[in-house]
Amino acid sequence: MGTLKDRLNDDLHTAMKGRDELTTATLRMALAAVRNAEVAGSQARDLSDDEVLAVLTKESKKRREAATAFADAGRAEQAAKERSEDEVLERYLPRQLTDDEIADLVAQALAAGGFTGKGQMGPAMKAAQAAVAGRAEGGRVAAEVRKQLG
Repeated sequence: MGTLKDRLNDDLHTAMKGRDELTTATLRMALAAVRNAEVAGSQARDLSDDEVLAVLTKESKKRREAATAFADAGRAEQAAKERSEDEVLERYLPRQLTDDEIADLVAQALAAGGFTGKGQMGPAMKAAQAAVAGRAEGGRVAAEVRKQLG
């Protein structure tokens, strides 16, 4: 079909034609974040699908955190808008792992690497993150690693 960035652009055009304001605004924001990532650094370059996915994951996390902050501040309408934007972004992200799936993957990674104590948290996290491969937030993975290292 093409790259993830092409899919975002195609979906943006479809949303604009369909006058879907939420999707249009969200995809414009996502594409702007991708373009910013492309020109960051000393030389502009095209991002791979994995790098675009990382940008979208970061944007999705921003939406969830903002929704929580707005809800805590009593701004339900703004929190709902942030959650809606996150739902649009999640269409492009891989399915997130359940807690049980994370626990299994972390256990396998720790066993394979021979990690046993909290002193090995850094290398254990690296192995666990590689096993999870972006299908779960780092905080959830870190909590499970801490729990299993005990």
